[in-house]
Amino acid sequence: MEGVIAKRTQTPFETLQEVSRLKKKIHPRPDIDERLVRPFREMEDVLSLSCVVGDAMERCNIMHPDIKPRAADKKIIGPAITVKLTAGDIVDCLAVYQVARPGDVIVIDAFGEIETSIWGGLMSGLAHNGGIAGAVIDGSCRDTDEARLLGFPISAKSVGPRASHTAYSGRQEPIEINAPIVCGGVLVRPGDLVIADEIGVVVVPSDRLTEVYKLAREQADREEETRRAIMAGATVEDLLARFGRI
Repeated sequence: MEGVIAKRTQTPFETLQEVSRLKKKIHPRPDIDERLVRPFREMEDVLSLSCVVGDAMERCNIMHPDIKPRAADKKIIGPAITVKLTAGDIVDCLAVYQVARPGDVIVIDAFGEIETSIWGGLMSGLAHNGGIAGAVIDGSCRDTDEARLLGFPISAKSVGPRASHTAYSGRQEPIEINAPIVCGGVLVRPGDLVIADEIGVVVVPSDRLTEVYKLAREQADREEETRRAIMAGATVEDLLARFGRI
């Protein structure tokens, strides 16, 4: 009919894009008191740091042991900026750089997906340039040789070459930034402190930083004293008499 413009029907892909845009949520970066974080950063040279901090929390808040270092041989210490993805629909998480700041740790809940990698060379390069302390991923990463070249540390469940579908679909949703997530079996809230080393990953709730640091510092000092005693020839009996326990 003359004067009437027919409305074009959306393709299924366009409809999916429209729906997915409604699922992109970016919450503000939490207020982080660097004065409470700095003492943990200064413990970087402590041996078995994840063990020391885990002991200070009575073995709680320790991620599953399959989340291991996959790139640079470097400890990760910093407040969490969280990323929540959707099981079976793993997309790129470039949106995290809208809120992440130098010293932050990007923590990704990819639902343990090991067939699709959520982190690659592009993410490592941007993170390195932005001063991000590291990435912890309950899922897969790739391009780990590039991350090692940059000196950027990643702890992840797996490594594999398959990229997310974003490069082909163009979609970067659904995704939620800075919401409570579960990573490696541990609740991680934005601003919680994340510590990762060659042994594992631990999470210190932001409201326990002062308490846990005091206990961890005491534990680290006690362990260093114990090591020195052993190197000097102390026996089990000597150690028990001196420290009360081993």
